Amino acid sequence: MQRLDKFLSEAGAATRKEIKAMVKAGRIAVDGVPAKAADQKIDESVASVTVDGQKVEAFRLVTVMLHKPAGYVTSTEDPRDRTVMELIPEQYRRLGVVPAGRLDKETEGLLLLTNDGALNHRITAPRHGMKKVYYAEHEGEADAADAAAFREGLTLRDGTVCLPAELEPLGAGKSRITVQEGKYHQVRRMMASRGMTVRYLRRETEGGLTLEGLPLGEVRELTADEVHALDA
Repeated sequence: MQRLDKFLSEAGAATRKEIKAMVKAGRIAVDGVPAKAADQKIDESVASVTVDGQKVEAFRLVTVMLHKPAGYVTSTEDPRDRTVMELIPEQYRRLGVVPAGRLDKETEGLLLLTNDGALNHRITAPRHGMKKVYYAEHEGEADAADAAAFREGLTLRDGTVCLPAELEPLGAGKSRITVQEGKYHQVRRMMASRGMTVRYLRRETEGGLTLEGLPLGEVRELTADEVHALDA
């Protein structure tokens, strides 16, 4: 059993103060019956709680994958730009998902969002070595010397030291890059350090997950097996 206001606040429906006013206004119902008090007890495993007629989902740990388009910043809010949160369905925003890592504004591709703090840390911490694979279109053509430099670990012009990475040349103006960390504009800066300015960048895989079947701008929830694989 759980207090109604605790259930609703944890689900992100409203603050406890707001819930008291909502109950008084008759906006909250439990199993179709208007709630009598904000602190009334409910069995959250079976009760159907609605706010303004819309069912409220109980808090749970959840991780989703977004196929991020260009033009959105990886932030929960921004005074100037559109954020990736605008693309996340309300049911997940209410559960408190936030980006796990980032993609810069003009980069497309796979972005994970979660409300699981431990998993977020595992995804983003370099020591866990979670591989991220990018497809890049750029000026010039990568060669064996560039690939060797990536394997050794680049030091960028500002002194930033990058962990060893993989660079796979795909012909004139195209490459696939695999990194295990997520420094600021890292892939673009790594390529630029070798004289290859990136014109287009897309993250294709992360931690073994791929974008297969997920249209640009769309979101899907990860399965329990997919989350377990990330957390392994």
